[in-house]
Amino acid sequence: MQIGAATNPVLTRDGETLFFTTTMSGTRQLYRLTKEGWPYQLTFFPDGMRDFNLSRDGRTMAVTAAPGGNERYQIYLLDVGSGLTREITRETDARFGVPAFSPDDRRIYFTGNADSVADFYVYEQDLDTGQRTIVDRRAGWNNLVDISEDGGWLLVSHTNSGGDNDLYAVSTTGGGTRHLTPHQGEVLYSAALFSKDPGLIYVLADDNPDGIPRLATVSGEPPRLAYLSPEDRSPWEIESLVISPDYKILAWVVNEEGWGKLHLWDIEQRRPLPVPDLDGIIAAPSLCDSKRGRIAFVYNSPLETADIWTWDWAVPSRWLRDQGDRGRLRKRTFSTYAGIDPAWFTPPELIHYESFDGTRIPAFLYLPVGSRQGPRPFIIDVHGGPELQFRPYFNRHFQYLLLNGYGILAPNVRGSTGYGRSFMEADNYKKRLDSVKDLAWGAKYLIQGGLTTPQQLGVKGASYGGYMTLAALTEFPELFGAGVDEVGIANFETFYAKTAAYRRDLRASEYGPTEDVEFLRSISPIHKVDRIRGALLVVHGENDPRVPVGEARQILRALTGRGVPVDSLIFPDEGHGVSKLANRLVLYRRMVEFFDRHLKKAADR
Repeated sequence: MQIGAATNPVLTRDGETLFFTTTMSGTRQLYRLTKEGWPYQLTFFPDGMRDFNLSRDGRTMAVTAAPGGNERYQIYLLDVGSGLTREITRETDARFGVPAFSPDDRRIYFTGNADSVADFYVYEQDLDTGQRTIVDRRAGWNNLVDISEDGGWLLVSHTNSGGDNDLYAVSTTGGGTRHLTPHQGEVLYSAALFSKDPGLIYVLADDNPDGIPRLATVSGEPPRLAYLSPEDRSPWEIESLVISPDYKILAWVVNEEGWGKLHLWDIEQRRPLPVPDLDGIIAAPSLCDSKRGRIAFVYNSPLETADIWTWDWAVPSRWLRDQGDRGRLRKRTFSTYAGIDPAWFTPPELIHYESFDGTRIPAFLYLPVGSRQGPRPFIIDVHGGPELQFRPYFNRHFQYLLLNGYGILAPNVRGSTGYGRSFMEADNYKKRLDSVKDLAWGAKYLIQGGLTTPQQLGVKGASYGGYMTLAALTEFPELFGAGVDEVGIANFETFYAKTAAYRRDLRASEYGPTEDVEFLRSISPIHKVDRIRGALLVVHGENDPRVPVGEARQILRALTGRGVPVDSLIFPDEGHGVSKLANRLVLYRRMVEFFDRHLKKAADR
């Protein structure tokens, strides 16, 4: 758990200074790295920070942070030279998004629910006077995603459901609002950003026959979506679209079945630019001005923890001599491996197995080094979301489990992203339990392949993965010997009643409307606890606003006295997940002890 990671790089316009986050202090904090090469810690929030955004002049950072995992993020400004921090918002019952700076850096724009608990309005706040005004009073969940070069327009994303949103251009000078993405059905417009001309935006959109997010522009009146490569029929989704501060270079990442491949595009010359040849996952690119020709990104692989690298594509080839790409590619952070030899780590194998209806489910299979032949203790890990994807990043606690003798299967069941809209929507509403069947057929793949037995097989997951754990133990109790439910939903009726108001409506397309009580009860594990045979460890945070801690307490009460081994870890200073190092140490030690007690004893018999 003490192996480090550096993430979220941001370059200054000249490319000389790099900002990034890491949890090396025990919580997520912001650091500055200059060409001298020594990281300087800028933030010291007791519970860590979340997002940040750099001012136009590169001297000030806007940061959001919240106490104890309650997700009521407040805004702070800090001097990037010294780290001197001042609070900008003080409404501790409200949640605010990360701001964007005006061109003169005297005002910030951000979203928040200070005036209506279920609605995120767009605000402007003067940094000298503190005066705040509402720029756009649109109901529902809104996110500020960009501001035009002249500061005249804001680009705002309005979420309609988990798989559908709209983009709006909002004037900062009283010029009204333009709806940029009128459409039929559900469409996702992500990673939207202004070009130099505020009348043209770049966006990733899945409004195409394949339902795959691809690079497009929106422009004209009425606005029109146009794909930059309409002939593209690649099955892989594009993600992480960014533009250089001088609006001359685009960068994006292609998600090739979990791996991340970088692409660079010269907008003026209309040509691709050189990219580094790295086998692994590139993520979170950040560009400086095109004249400098530098991009920063996170790179990691199953065997290498996340670190920040830079790539100088504009370095003339005559300067590289015999260095080749090594003269352009530079590792900027060096995260600790905490005295552990990386040679101990185990990579996964990408496999596919057939589910109940013939659907091929992609999954990553990890086998412990030197593990014995025949059945062994195994764990199926289910990602959250459900609209997320398991990817073969370096995973500390996976390696910890592997070194303790456990095999791991990490499937991307239907409902996962990364494989197009049809796959993502294949578990919606009445099809909810189809994804649970995908999980069960993954268990059968392991058992029938002789890799494990039901008595040696565990299941675990967090958030939606926690629900899937409980659902697997109640729908297919004969397949599992134990489970670990972290911040999972046990009862959809109480989840809807208690979750944060701004989240409630957004989950209806996934889990079903609140009015369909009969269906919600049919998929809620709380009503089927009498079926559970395997042992259960329940993990939760007291301050969780997404899946309130009452979900954990319900399942614990329901299992008490039923003869099923049940244990719990309720952290008073955590929210939706376990983020602090001290708590993670407790969690993963307890998890291995729990699985050892309930799965390895079956292996020893």
